[in-house]
Amino acid sequence: MGNERLDSICEAGVIAVVRAPTAQAAIDAADAVIRGGVTGIEVTFTVPDAIYVVEKLIARYGQNVQVGLGTITTPSQAEAATATGADFLVTPGCREDVVKSMVAAGRVTMAGALSPTEVMSANALGVDAVKLFPASLGGPSYLSALRGPFPDTDFVPTGGVTAENLSDWIGQGAIAVGAGGDLVSSESVRERDWSDIEARASRYSRAFRQTLSLE
Repeated sequence: MGNERLDSICEAGVIAVVRAPTAQAAIDAADAVIRGGVTGIEVTFTVPDAIYVVEKLIARYGQNVQVGLGTITTPSQAEAATATGADFLVTPGCREDVVKSMVAAGRVTMAGALSPTEVMSANALGVDAVKLFPASLGGPSYLSALRGPFPDTDFVPTGGVTAENLSDWIGQGAIAVGAGGDLVSSESVRERDWSDIEARASRYSRAFRQTLSLE
């Protein structure tokens, strides 16, 4: 790991991927995650008024929380995300025009990749980190294998990460992890059960702190 721009992401350790049917539900879910001790928040563009949600969270938490925009799939979304002041930008794939727009914004940029060819493409486009997605397809051992040919690539596995296997991912060299449905449960969002999401976040936060103490 050699990218100073990623320091804040590494310190957060866990990025909660927030998907919700309304802007207010996304804000409430993010609040619950943060109360639980997770300070990395990725609001996806699938959330209605995602730009508003990000601006609201930045205004509320400032630099105490790393707030990013994810599921960026077009250059115009990348440009809109930049205007919010988001700390980081995430795309699930590695489409050249999208990634170039994100990199040009000067924010921490993560592009999704799974195969070695996709990792090479992401690195060539100048991303700060590779979002290994869906990470569940290969597991921590697959990340370990990828780090053989790509020792200088910063990986953030997303998809299939749990509080229970978080230490395995970090142990295989992940600089941080992304957690979606296992952390921000769609059922809990639908039921507005913010206490459940807070409890899930607490488990992730505790697991990450314990992992750091073992290193």
